[in-house]
Amino acid sequence: MQESGVAVQRFYVADTASEALEAAKRLNAKEIVLKAQILAGGRGKGVFDSGLKGGVHLTKDPAVVGELANQMLGFNLTTKQTPKDGVKVKTVMVAEALDITRETYFAILMDRACNGPVMVGSPQGGMDIEEVADKTPELIFKEVIDIFEGVRDDQALRMAANLEFKGPLQRQAADQIKRLYDLFMKVDATQVEVNPLGETPQGQVVCFDAKISFDDNAEFRQKSVFAMDDMSESDPTEMEAAKWDLKYIGLDGNIACFVNGAGLAMATCDIIDLHGGKPANFLDLGGGVQERQVYEAFKLLTADPKVEAILVNIFGGIVNCAIIANGITKACRELELKVPLVVRLEETWAIDFYLAWNERVLTLMRI
Repeated sequence: MQESGVAVQRFYVADTASEALEAAKRLNAKEIVLKAQILAGGRGKGVFDSGLKGGVHLTKDPAVVGELANQMLGFNLTTKQTPKDGVKVKTVMVAEALDITRETYFAILMDRACNGPVMVGSPQGGMDIEEVADKTPELIFKEVIDIFEGVRDDQALRMAANLEFKGPLQRQAADQIKRLYDLFMKVDATQVEVNPLGETPQGQVVCFDAKISFDDNAEFRQKSVFAMDDMSESDPTEMEAAKWDLKYIGLDGNIACFVNGAGLAMATCDIIDLHGGKPANFLDLGGGVQERQVYEAFKLLTADPKVEAILVNIFGGIVNCAIIANGITKACRELELKVPLVVRLEETWAIDFYLAWNERVLTLMRI
């Protein structure tokens, strides 16, 4: 964000307590904020296994930064979004603390319904935006962006006005909005969410906290971005699934789901839950799955000790059911499956007709 000209707090990143102390001195700020760097939210209310409470601390004494960093680095921080044993903190951010007079919410995200990027903003920032949308939907503002044209000046100013920035701050906020869009495009993001986009007593518009999601398909041209991904914080099963191009997320239930297509996978989890069961995972095979991937997916599912049954729900319109069937039978034989297996392979006449019709056209063209 800093490299793209977006206004953020002055900061350093440190991986030792002595580096954190030195960074605090170099900042020469009235107040300093120290943040544990992990890929999870809820850090402020988290707990370290060192006994320290809170992954975010404010202090006016640089010496305290070193003491706090000593209780953070090398210790596990547990929050509402981490595994139960927490995540080991390897780095901390030492930043200049700024007062915030007002907090707003701003995001740019890809919206399928609009066939491109959309700006979403609210003058009610610094809180759960879903809660704002539920209780005061009139305070949520949207602007559809023409991806060929980018964010126009009038759009940026209108959004800044909707975020209730006044006077010269309105132009400043509009400038930040345009810079955030430039960042969104430059790094192939699917989402740039700033919460809060705040206003300081000194008349600055600053991005105080942000979350950026990147398009996996752009990894080939965003190598520097993806090189920052700390795989040590990822779930080992999810990492193994990613090696086989499988989308896997572990859940708390006992019925394993084996599905193709993210929408069908979510619907399958919902149906299991609706009928009193609990899904053990979300697993999306995708459309171009091969037999080896089916086999590896079964290995992942059967390795979970919580799994007491496996439900296979395959839509044959986007994958060859024979590939799925061969992969399942191979897995059942070689993995010595011990739990009940329910399989649904569903073709549709519309898809069959479409394929046959295409073959007929291709045949006629060859003739």
